[in-house]
Amino acid sequence: MSNISAPNSSLVLVQKAVKQLRLEASVRRIKPKFESVIAEVDMVINELHFTIANLNSWMQPEYVSKNLVSQAAAELKTFCLQNAQKDPLLTGVPSSDNPFRPPKSCILL
Repeated sequence: MSNISAPNSSLVLVQKAVKQLRLEASVRRIKPKFESVIAEVDMVINELHFTIANLNSWMQPEYVSKNLVSQAAAELKTFCLQNAQKDPLLTGVPSSDNPFRPPKSCILL
């Protein structure tokens, strides 16, 4: 019987040790109030001060060159004009090539 109770007692000891370690770990996770203020609230206050100090410079208008947009629009217009004859939306589709033409009925006499 001592063989059977030995594993049970060691299991109980291990369970008690795990419970004690969990308790100690949870106690260590709790921050003091002062530490939480410094770590979290003070950091947010510093970021707010930084934002307020730099807000005027961030709101200044910036010049954006319009060369790239104008150049792209000109190239697109040139491409459209060159390919207008091949565009089926502009020229239409011949009825023989149109896959959506109305079906022809077949009458047998």
